[in-house]
Amino acid sequence: MKPDRTIVRAWSKAQSRIGRKQATPSILLGLVGTGLAIGQAWCIAVILAHALAFGLAGGTTGGGVAPGWRPVLLFALLALARALVQVGQETRAASAAAASRRRLRGETLTAIVGLGPALLRRETAGGLTALVVDRIEALDGFFGRWIPAASLAILSPAAVLAVVWFVQPRAALVLLLCGLAVPVSQAVFGIGAAVASRQQFTAMARLQSRFLDRIRGISTIVLAGRADDEAARLGVAADELRRRTMRVLRVAFLSSAALDCAFAIALVVIALLDGRALLAGGATTSWVGALLLPRSLFALILVPEFFAPLRTFALAYQDRMQAAGAAEALDRLAAPEPAALPASAEAVRTVAAHGVTVAFENVSFSWDRTRGPAIEDVSFRIPANETMVLVGPSGCGKSTLIEMLLGFVAPDSGRITINGADLASIVPQALSQMSAWIGQRPLLFAGTIRDNVLFARPDATAEQLEAAIRAASLDGFVATLADGLDTRIGEGGYGLSGGQAQRVAIARAFLRNAPLLLLDEPTAHLDPVTEREIFDSLKRLAIGRTVLLASHSSAAHAFSGRRIDLLQGRMIHAQTAVSA
Repeated sequence: MKPDRTIVRAWSKAQSRIGRKQATPSILLGLVGTGLAIGQAWCIAVILAHALAFGLAGGTTGGGVAPGWRPVLLFALLALARALVQVGQETRAASAAAASRRRLRGETLTAIVGLGPALLRRETAGGLTALVVDRIEALDGFFGRWIPAASLAILSPAAVLAVVWFVQPRAALVLLLCGLAVPVSQAVFGIGAAVASRQQFTAMARLQSRFLDRIRGISTIVLAGRADDEAARLGVAADELRRRTMRVLRVAFLSSAALDCAFAIALVVIALLDGRALLAGGATTSWVGALLLPRSLFALILVPEFFAPLRTFALAYQDRMQAAGAAEALDRLAAPEPAALPASAEAVRTVAAHGVTVAFENVSFSWDRTRGPAIEDVSFRIPANETMVLVGPSGCGKSTLIEMLLGFVAPDSGRITINGADLASIVPQALSQMSAWIGQRPLLFAGTIRDNVLFARPDATAEQLEAAIRAASLDGFVATLADGLDTRIGEGGYGLSGGQAQRVAIARAFLRNAPLLLLDEPTAHLDPVTEREIFDSLKRLAIGRTVLLASHSSAAHAFSGRRIDLLQGRMIHAQTAVSA
């Protein structure tokens, strides 16, 4: 798929504007280094001019003035100062790049969290990992090298050109013409570099996504006897990444060769133009030779200094191409602009923490318009501290309704209100604080059981934690473990049964103590006995809370409250009450 150049240009322009402010100290130090380099070149020219004149004059000064020790001492001082300036420049550039990467990674993670689980419907976990870790890390060169180099590639050569124009106009004209050829060559090779860089990142993302997915499903792969096949496919993906990387390097070498050609041409032409001046200045002992020789040498010595910023720019140009390859992926995760609120809702940013009333008003939503609506014209109301049970087969839209209420997706039409406030007008932090969610497979992290329960409320006291564990009936299971709550479990709850993992999730919800409880098929993968036990714990958790329960289990009738039957995203039956 070809990149959207408008997105790439807009992203690069915005990031360059932000990064340039942080890179200003590095740019200023680079200009200081250029000034010191010009001073060094003049010292070298004076020393060489006197040495050459001395040699051609047969070992005598011939009336000329010997340079003495002052140019040598001045050169040494300028060299020391330039080295310190270069260290400061690199340090400042590295600091600016690190700050920019932290900012960009924070923005990307915030966007991922804001988009929520709905993001995984169009992005893989491996792809997101590659984006947050590798792609943003690869932008180190864009912020640390490209942004300073782009400014210094204009300012530093302009300073050198002005000095050369003052002492040798013909040499300055040659430098100008050869210097203008560099951006042209970079533009030509840059097209190939951008394509190669995008393909390299795509290959890297595919390899990481495949590897992560296969690691997660390693047991299925081994039991199916497909380990060798999957290893071979990973090898093919790795070989593709190798070939894409070598292609990037090949384009980079071609770009560097074009700059070397421009440098060589400028050096040869200037040497030929000033050759007679160099010989005349070395052979004569008059004031004319003393004047021409240092100037000609000075112009010749400044040729490498003129091309040094352009060489840095050429090397950093590849970093810009890598940034262009990451721009579209980062743009897809850009946080959307907040929608304008109606006048009546401008002041509504939070809602009351207790007594939550939820209403869906003619809500419709489609994940993919070609597949038809997932939810179509659904309307219902859950009074405060009551329960609504959504019943229907898999794929009827129960989970979609819960995701909309969590704020992960917005309805295409209609609206959702909490205590009369439009859900879109409520700040995400307030919505998060008032909501607790338990899904089909609770997400448990590698660590202790205590850590997993406290994840809902890290500042909870020991008494509050103990009360939540008792309410979720987790205490009986924990008591059988040698380390109790400090027993370590693997990623995804490895080491716990489905019912035990669900009890940890219920303990989390008790500890969170949110007024709105959302239950999405909480017993879908449990046996009947464990299912009844879990529903008993959930009934205790539902007391005093507004509950939306999605389930196709007959055990859901244990909840007293209202009931809605869904089929293909539509309400086919609404029951005012369900008795326990």
